[in-house]
Amino acid sequence: MQIKSNQRIDDLEYQGLKIIQDTQGFCFGIDSILLSDFAKEIKENSKVIDLGTGTGIIATLLCKKTKLQQIIGVEIQKDTAQMAQQSIILNKLENKFKIIQSDIKNIDQILQPESFDAIVTNPPYKKAQTGLTNQNEKQLISRHETTATLEDFIKTAKKMLKDKGDLYLVHRPDRLVDIISLLRQNKIEPKKIKFIHPNTQKEPNLILIKATKNANPFLKVEKPLYIYNNKGEYTDEILKIYGKKE
Repeated sequence: MQIKSNQRIDDLEYQGLKIIQDTQGFCFGIDSILLSDFAKEIKENSKVIDLGTGTGIIATLLCKKTKLQQIIGVEIQKDTAQMAQQSIILNKLENKFKIIQSDIKNIDQILQPESFDAIVTNPPYKKAQTGLTNQNEKQLISRHETTATLEDFIKTAKKMLKDKGDLYLVHRPDRLVDIISLLRQNKIEPKKIKFIHPNTQKEPNLILIKATKNANPFLKVEKPLYIYNNKGEYTDEILKIYGKKE
């Protein structure tokens, strides 16, 4: 496959999957890998949306980790959406994974509202005008709420999910109060949360949340996940997620 000079093909080391990335843009991190594993319980024959799919890493992995019927990746950036489409072809996933280039806030005008069984999303973590902003436009959009806020992502999830449909998202612990508040405002009840720590000595720097539309209140806090052991190596649980350990 012909790719541009600023692009590269990365091996995901999972069932032969590969992804095309822009070396000058925002490249996926372990948060996307963890979210795809967290959401692997998505039911068979589900229709799924990946809001802000980027290069399509989460959706690509879910095509192999689950028996979903179809997943639609929504991406606002034209170049990034085109890369994701190339990765779909590269992985021969055309029958399962579709890309729509659109602002997530408008997706209910393109797709049928309340018709999806699950939504996954790895939204920008930082509010606009916070943190370091000396990045190129692609990195800025991926890291900061410049085109859509956390509230926009959750409101869109409410519009598109079926009754009792599930939302899976990854974010930062410092936004946890915002997340839970917005979920409840939109009648998407937090059901499961998992804290991700760099190691046993450090505070969590990521959270994984599952929430269900119009569900009854009941939150389960799962045991924490540690990325590295005391030797600075991946823990067994991380190696299992990467498919490198039984």
